[in-house]
Amino acid sequence: MNRSDGVSVRIAPWSADDLPVIERSNTPEMTVFIGGPESPEKVIERHAKFLRLWESGEARMFTIRVDGLGEAVGSVGYWTTTWHDTPVYESGWSVATAYQGHGYGAGGLSACLAYAAEQGDRDTVVAFPRVDNAASNALCRTVGFELSGAEDFEYPPGTPIRVNAWRFDLRRLRDSRAGRSDHASPLRE
Repeated sequence: MNRSDGVSVRIAPWSADDLPVIERSNTPEMTVFIGGPESPEKVIERHAKFLRLWESGEARMFTIRVDGLGEAVGSVGYWTTTWHDTPVYESGWSVATAYQGHGYGAGGLSACLAYAAEQGDRDTVVAFPRVDNAASNALCRTVGFELSGAEDFEYPPGTPIRVNAWRFDLRRLRDSRAGRSDHASPLRE
């Protein structure tokens, strides 16, 4: 995705070399809305889980890459789940503190949604940021999610929180891309 300032934001499939992306996001300020930092062991488990779920097809996790920057600025992905008795994808993301405020999250999430529309077998992506997470709620709005309302949720499991339930209709992307013959894959190496 090219932004108006000429910076290209893209996603790349999660790889064995991407553990540092999770480590950079495992800080108190980055995890305040999701239960706080994880132990080093849990971070390693999460990294292995991202790799395992990609292999099984249950999830697609990506790093967010920006031309001219040597390291990934964050992560984004989606995984299979059920919401209100309907099979959907759930999405989540993280942009390291040093890279926030530049539109990289919107670029990465947009590319992730395009990938899900192109490669996935479900019509809806949902996201559940806490109601007090202004940045993630604004990101959902910016990228084109529709607010379904507030719901009770648990995250981490066993910890009740109140979230905004956002939904994105992947059929819109499929329909818009079907009419264009020049569409390129959202995934670039």
